Amino acid sequence: MAVLAEQDSGSAARILGAARELVLRRGVKGLTVAEIAERAHVAKGTIYLHWSTREDLLVGLFGRDFLASLDELGAELTADPEVARPSRLLPLLIQSTVEHPFIRALQVEDDDLLGVLTQHPRSASLLENLGPAALMRIALPVWRKHHLARTDWAFDDQAYALQALIRGFVTISAEQRVLAHISVDDPIRVLAAAVTALLGPEEPGPGDISATADAALAELATRREALLESIGK
Repeated sequence: MAVLAEQDSGSAARILGAARELVLRRGVKGLTVAEIAERAHVAKGTIYLHWSTREDLLVGLFGRDFLASLDELGAELTADPEVARPSRLLPLLIQSTVEHPFIRALQVEDDDLLGVLTQHPRSASLLENLGPAALMRIALPVWRKHHLARTDWAFDDQAYALQALIRGFVTISAEQRVLAHISVDDPIRVLAAAVTALLGPEEPGPGDISATADAALAELATRREALLESIGK
C-alpha cells in the first residue's frame, strides 16, 4: 500500500490524471509517454521513475478503476448487509462496471478506447480476477450455501447462465443500445427480476444475510490487497 500511496501523490497523481484524461478523450492508440508528460507538466523521465513502461502506467490506471469499484461495493455492503442478496448485488455490480470507463471498456473489449491493451495479459488478469463475472462466480457458492440461490441446478450451468445475463446487460448498458421494439423505464428493476427468475426466490434463514455479507467483504478485502500489490509496483 505504501508504494501505491507514494505513486498517487505529487507528480505521479498528476501523471495518472493526465493519462486518464488523454485516454478517455482520444484512446490509447498512438498515445505516447511524451504526450502524457506534457499534459501532466512533468519531465518525460519523471514518468519512468514511477512506471517502467507506458503499458505499466496505463494498466495501473485501469487497475485504479477496479480499486474504486471494489471500495464502492465494500462500502455498500458495510452500510447495508442486505446488499449481499443476488437481486441487489448483481445490479449494483453491473452499474459499477458501466460507470467505471476502463472496467466497461475491458468488459466489452473496446478496441477504439484501449487498442491492443484489451488483450494485454495484465489487462486480461484484471478482468479475470476482478470483473463482474469473476466476482459473481465467487459469490455464487456462498449464495447457494445460504439459501439465496437454488441448488437443484449444476453449478457450472448456473454460473454460465448468470455470466451470460451479466454480459448482456453490461453490453446493452455500456453501448447504450436500444432493443428493437422494447423499452423499459427501469432496467435495474428488470435485471433484479431476471436474477431472481434465474436463481429462484431468496429464502435466507437467521444469520444467512450477515454471513453472506461477511464472506463478500472478506473476499473483496483479499482481492483488494492483491490488486494494490499488482498496481503499486
